[in-house]
Amino acid sequence: MQNRFNTIDGETLMNKPLMPIRFVVQSLIPQGLSILAGTPKTGKSWLALWLCLQIAKGEDVWNFKTEKGTTLYLCLEDSENRIQSRLFDITDNGSDNAYFTIASNAIGNGLEQQLENFVKEHPDTNFIVIDTLQKIRKISYDNAYANDYRELSILKSITDKLDVAVLLIHHLRKQGDTDPVNMISGTTGLTGAVDGLYVLKKDSRRTHTAKFIATGRDIEDREFTLDFDKVNHIWNFVSDDSAEPFSFSADDAIVEIVDFIKAEEKFVGTASELAEKMKTNVRPNILSKKLTQNQMLLTDMGITVSFSRTGKKRELMLKYEPLANDFSDGNDDNDGKNVIGYMPDLLSQPSLPSQVE
Repeated sequence: MQNRFNTIDGETLMNKPLMPIRFVVQSLIPQGLSILAGTPKTGKSWLALWLCLQIAKGEDVWNFKTEKGTTLYLCLEDSENRIQSRLFDITDNGSDNAYFTIASNAIGNGLEQQLENFVKEHPDTNFIVIDTLQKIRKISYDNAYANDYRELSILKSITDKLDVAVLLIHHLRKQGDTDPVNMISGTTGLTGAVDGLYVLKKDSRRTHTAKFIATGRDIEDREFTLDFDKVNHIWNFVSDDSAEPFSFSADDAIVEIVDFIKAEEKFVGTASELAEKMKTNVRPNILSKKLTQNQMLLTDMGITVSFSRTGKKRELMLKYEPLANDFSDGNDDNDGKNVIGYMPDLLSQPSLPSQVE
């Protein structure tokens, strides 16, 4: 073990190009370890199966875009007969990059290696469901909090190493609580070790509607009302019941910057001067923050970003050099429009879905 910390100062860190957070379901399910919890027979597995199919096909989840990739569903409480039956119920066409297994090793007893091997065989894997969490846990008689945190930390490490989203299906306690997240079975060591928490909660077993509550380190707190279609076995979006309206203005700022710098080709000055020249309502500090956070992304689009200090002022320089596959300029077929369709989804966030037909 090293005898000294490997540190980085705040100024250097804020100027360091880092990859943006990867979202498997735009703004809703990021890369990392998450829990989807609900009472038995709520419809968690139907939702998880549908998520796998939508992501495998690259189709929207409600009105949120997905990153198409290989998916793996560990159906550890099911048989192949039941999985097949559910697939027939939920879709007319399966997907050759949606995979299923009915058996796995436990945490610390080979599961990590199984996951790693699968991703090696399928490098485009981006979403894995483990149904249920309890089926991959080892029997332990030590401190419940320590055991919860230790096991989930092992899963968290392999999730981060593989750069995928892993969703653990889990249960809610029977006891009620004003905060549904507090109803997730287990200690706070369980919920504290994961990146995201999702709760699917019905008011009663006989109703076909449910609340879908989402919270996490990299997402805004959301609360949706969903309706279960008993014919197609799909949870449909009904309404957004979140306390705050969904806003993507910060990411819209990057789109504005891209349009501006492609027209100007070069800019040198402060973030305030950039905001003034762009004639944007986006605050200068937001522009500066988004430029820093998306340096690598902008580089892939032919836009270089650099920062420097001139006295007390922090200046930035933006420079655009068209890439070989960038046809946004000088293309008569483009009708004067900038081609930014190849930009990753995080730059073209959807407005909040109002109603799914």
